[in-house]
Amino acid sequence: MAANDQWLAQIQEDIIDPDQPICDPHHHLWGHRDGNVEPRYLMEEIQQDVQSGHNIVATVFIECNAMYRISGPKEMQPVGEIEFVNGVAAMAESGAYGKTKIAAGIIGFADLQLGSRVKGVLEAQIAAAPNRFRGIRRTGAWDADPVISSGAGVTGPGLYMDNTFREGLAEIAPLGLIFEGVCRHPQISEFQNLANTFPDTTMVLNHIGSIAGVGRYAGKRDEIFESWKKDMFNLATCPNVVVKLGGINRDYNGFGWHEKPTPPSSQELCEATKHYYEIVIEYFGADRCMFESNFPIDKVSCSYASLWNSFKRVAADCSANERAQLFHDTAARVYRL
Repeated sequence: MAANDQWLAQIQEDIIDPDQPICDPHHHLWGHRDGNVEPRYLMEEIQQDVQSGHNIVATVFIECNAMYRISGPKEMQPVGEIEFVNGVAAMAESGAYGKTKIAAGIIGFADLQLGSRVKGVLEAQIAAAPNRFRGIRRTGAWDADPVISSGAGVTGPGLYMDNTFREGLAEIAPLGLIFEGVCRHPQISEFQNLANTFPDTTMVLNHIGSIAGVGRYAGKRDEIFESWKKDMFNLATCPNVVVKLGGINRDYNGFGWHEKPTPPSSQELCEATKHYYEIVIEYFGADRCMFESNFPIDKVSCSYASLWNSFKRVAADCSANERAQLFHDTAARVYRL
């Protein structure tokens, strides 16, 4: 049970366009995680969310340091996460838990700072889930302000510019895999540099660049929006980059939803975030954008049903073809579902 279930239950909404097929391209699974509103997020918990009214036909699991092996070479320990998630996906494939194909695609973790040696890890991950493993995510998120959380395992700036890291990244595309990146908004230019250096690698930017709104960024939302917009315009010139629309409802994004007496409605979420998503859709096109839940991380601020309602409000003026791409088709193509 989520720690904020009673708080979230204060907002109950009718589902907008309940027949719209959705592929949720970004969620996590874990058995136990301290410090999260969902300390456990396994089949039962995710089913409660995906069955809350929207037509979620498939999902993509994104690495979160879950169920690593505790023995064997350290670089091979993340293979345990792929084995774990592939098992959950097989459970979902049986149809016994509902219609949604949970973890139809799997994005894992591999330490690219192994350089070319990471190829062996990637091959082991492919072998662990040959029909579902699609690539790896490695966060480079870092900020000088300690109030802004850095990515797991990131100890300083410039990871994406590191030569050994790039040597490892060069092993991804030849295996038919994709790369997912996480940065903080001042680092978008580094992600662009990476995309330009590896034009044959499909690169997925998580959370529209993770715009911070606390610490040294508090009270500067308009100023940050303008600089972020310029960076995203430049990034859109990289044809190998796809962007996930979502993941900006965490505490460090600065909207403060989690501190209010009641959670935000989908209309409130839409009004606060729509201009970000509209810019990305304008610059990249719907065929390079996909809405994401980032659950259960974003559950700190809103329910699954309200979040997807907010996305449908954002996309209300898009054509039917654009909506199909934003909610399903882009993700199905990128992850080969």
